[in-house]
Amino acid sequence: MIFVKTDDLKTGMRLGKPIYNKNGVLLYDRDTRLTRQAIHGIKNFGLMGLYILEPAEPLPPMTEDDINFERFQTMAVFSIREDLDLIATGKKDKGLDWLCSLVIRNYGDLNRKINFVQSLRSSEDYVYKHVLNVAILSAIIGGQMGLPLGRVNLLVKSAILHDIGALKVQGTREEEEDAQIKEAIKKNTQEILQQYQDLDEDILQLTGQVQELYTREDSGEEIPEGLRTNVNANILYVADAYDRMTAMKSYEEPTSEVKAIRRLLEEENRYDRKIVNALIKAINILYPGVCVELTNREKGLVILENEDNVFEPLVLNFRDNQLYDLSLPSVQEKMQIVDVMKTMDNRIKMDPALLKEYQ
Repeated sequence: MIFVKTDDLKTGMRLGKPIYNKNGVLLYDRDTRLTRQAIHGIKNFGLMGLYILEPAEPLPPMTEDDINFERFQTMAVFSIREDLDLIATGKKDKGLDWLCSLVIRNYGDLNRKINFVQSLRSSEDYVYKHVLNVAILSAIIGGQMGLPLGRVNLLVKSAILHDIGALKVQGTREEEEDAQIKEAIKKNTQEILQQYQDLDEDILQLTGQVQELYTREDSGEEIPEGLRTNVNANILYVADAYDRMTAMKSYEEPTSEVKAIRRLLEEENRYDRKIVNALIKAINILYPGVCVELTNREKGLVILENEDNVFEPLVLNFRDNQLYDLSLPSVQEKMQIVDVMKTMDNRIKMDPALLKEYQ
C-alpha cells in the first residue's frame, strides 16, 4: 500500500482505505477503482492524498472494529472542526455535548481491546484529529479505571477543548515543540475558554492543569505533588503524549505503539504508571499476528499475548521456526522485542495463515 498525493491520483487506482462523508456514510469502499468523476469529487474533499493498493496487492484484512473506528474518526472530525471553529471565534458550538456523549458511548466502556489506528494528518486538520484522539483515549482510559460517567464526560470535553488555542497560532505543526509556540497555544486556549459561554469551571481548571504539565515538561521542573496526583490531568497528559508520539504526520515518521508505550513506562516520574497500564489494557500493542523485530536482528511472529507484561509475549522465530517465551529470563538474555514491523498505512504486518498453524 502506498500513499499518493491527491494531484497524482489516476483512474484505475484501487483505494486502500474507505472514504466517508461527514455523516459517516460510505462514499467509496476499499478496493474501489478510481474513476475520473471520483477523483474530481475526492479533490473537493480537501484531502492531502489517499492510500492506494499496489497493482498486484491483495486487499489487507480489516476487522469490523477497525472499520467502525475509522468511520467514527472521519465523522467526528467534521463535527469537531465545526464546533471548535465556532468556539474559537466566540460563538456557541452546535453539538459538542452530543459528540462527547457519542465518544463515551463508543469507547468509555469497552469490554475488549481495540486497534487504535492513526490516520494521516496535515497542518490543516492536525488540531481536530489530535483532540479527537485524545478524547477517545481519555474515554478508554477512564473506562478502564472505572471512573464515574460524570468524570469521563469531564475528561472527554476537556480533551476536545484542551488544544483549541493552536487554531490561532500562525505556525506549522512541525514547529509544535517550539517553546514560544507552546506558550502561545496555552495563552490562546485559556483566553478562548474564558470567553466560552456556560463553560463548566472544572473544564477551565482541568485544561489549565494540563497546560501546566506541558510547561513543567519543557522546563524540566519537578511536577508538584498536587498536580502529580491529579488523576484527571494526568489521564489527559498521557493520552495527549501517546497520540502525539504515534500520530501519522506528513513531515516525519510516527513512533510505533511499542516504542511509545515503552517511553511512557520508562518516564515514570512524568507519566503515571497506573494510567499507562490502563491504556495498555484497552488497546492492542503486541497481540497474536504481529510481526516483530528482535534484539538479535531476527524477526518473529507474536503467537500469544502476555497480559502481565506487554513486552514479553510468546514469539515464533522465523529463522529457526522455534517458539520463545520472552517472559523467561533465559530467553531474555538472547532476545527481546525492539519494535513491530509496519506497513505504509501504519497497520501491523500480519501472517494469518502462519498464525493459525501455530495456534
